[in-house]
Amino acid sequence: MDEVPVPRPPVRDQLLVRVAASSINGTDLGLLRGGMGVATMGRMPFTLGFDLSGTVEACGPDVTAFAPGDAVLALLDHGGGGQAELVTVRQSRAAAVPASVDLPRAAGLPLAGLTALQSLYRHAHLHRRPPDTRVLVVGATGGIGSFGVQLAALTGAHVTAVARSSALQAARDLGAHEVRSREDDMAGGERWDVVLDTPGTTSAAAAAALLREGGVLVSTRPVSRDAVLAHARLRRLPGGRRFTSVMTAARSEDLARLVRLVQDGRLHVPVDSVHTIDEAPQAYRRARSSPVGKVLVSITP
Repeated sequence: MDEVPVPRPPVRDQLLVRVAASSINGTDLGLLRGGMGVATMGRMPFTLGFDLSGTVEACGPDVTAFAPGDAVLALLDHGGGGQAELVTVRQSRAAAVPASVDLPRAAGLPLAGLTALQSLYRHAHLHRRPPDTRVLVVGATGGIGSFGVQLAALTGAHVTAVARSSALQAARDLGAHEVRSREDDMAGGERWDVVLDTPGTTSAAAAAALLREGGVLVSTRPVSRDAVLAHARLRRLPGGRRFTSVMTAARSEDLARLVRLVQDGRLHVPVDSVHTIDEAPQAYRRARSSPVGKVLVSITP
């Protein structure tokens, strides 16, 4: 814990937000491991946290969608800073949180929810596929996967979830029609129309074996050399199979869509545990232990 200067007053289209809660994502864990050095270059010490929910304290002169006192959630840029009492964020990266949605819990939605939504809808075009589309979600009870299972099921797809053995019931509770232990052999000839690979570990050969004709595998990891090679190999296969990765975009309209689903009771923000900011070390240890759902850090009451 450290005392840092209060952010400067918001300019242009910025919001100054008093943070209610943040959540821990793989990005935060990667930074703690010493990875992603470009993101922190020249910014040390670096305040973690890319998700937030809270209340608008002040608005820049160009803000049109929000006013002081509004409850919001947001996905911050590579500068992070969500695990602090106050933070500035552009209004295009935020969405309103209605009173019927629990504000601290909403902090678990931005990065994981957007990644799942954009993977399935913008990359796999799941909403345009037939209702009986077969979807495989690998890492189904993690932050991204838990939203992926729910969002896929909402389209009427048949969802198969892959998770560790102790979390299979949690995957069923999220709406999966079938479950597989991650220890199971997936090379049994079964194929899917859409594969959401949240650990980002599927090889080119495995991707080709998992996909039906016209199928797509979406990885949540940045495109690696293996992913590039996989994409090239899959393009040569008959049936138009594809391999791609998602670069999550902080789209206000997508955030608002997720919030509406939560408000309507159609999407659930699965929370593994909630920790105060003073308990941040325990929160990060929990986040490294493969929790079911999101680990939240409560900043202000």
